Amino acid sequence: MTRGGQAKDHSAGPERKCIATGDVQPKEGLIRFVLGPEGQIVPDLAGKLPGRGLYVTANRAAMDKAVSKGLFSRGMKQPVSTPEGLSELIEQMLVKRVVDLISLARKAGHAVSGYEKVKAWLQTEQATVLIQAEDGSGRGKSKLSTPYGGRYIGWLTADELGMAFGRQTVIHAALGSGGLVPRIVQEAQRLKGVRVGAADADRGGRGHRKG
Repeated sequence: MTRGGQAKDHSAGPERKCIATGDVQPKEGLIRFVLGPEGQIVPDLAGKLPGRGLYVTANRAAMDKAVSKGLFSRGMKQPVSTPEGLSELIEQMLVKRVVDLISLARKAGHAVSGYEKVKAWLQTEQATVLIQAEDGSGRGKSKLSTPYGGRYIGWLTADELGMAFGRQTVIHAALGSGGLVPRIVQEAQRLKGVRVGAADADRGGRGHRKG
């Protein structure tokens, strides 16, 4: 039961406490860190490294606070070192994870790119996720709508999407259902928090969603 007397929803999976915000939330919205052999903090995005883990919300402000306030040392109860530019490092690692997952989905036939192919998937309700490059033309992106009840990812660059599809640049892409799609959405949400930030976390979806 929660403090409000309501039954706690366990459907979201295990929860952990963020050392920066104090909030308890599902693990998928957090970044796990462990202590390396030389006393350095090591990001564990997959959550599989051995040792005691500390969790920080996937948000740039929370990451920066954890570093500036010495919260990793406090949580580990010993002096630790943190990588220089930790937020930027996490962002780069998350980009690689999202790009690699989209690439695997493409090879499995669960992702397409290009305006016409994406449009066709949307029209036939085959798409569950619309992906558009953050640096693409707003006018061009406005011609496609997020699938009804689906998701939108708009904070990858055209170059990053291009890497996922083996092309130089990609502006429009779509994901089907099943397979790696839930993981892609989950990792993309973590990237959104770190890349876009807390104040304008919804910036990527504004201005070109029709429904």
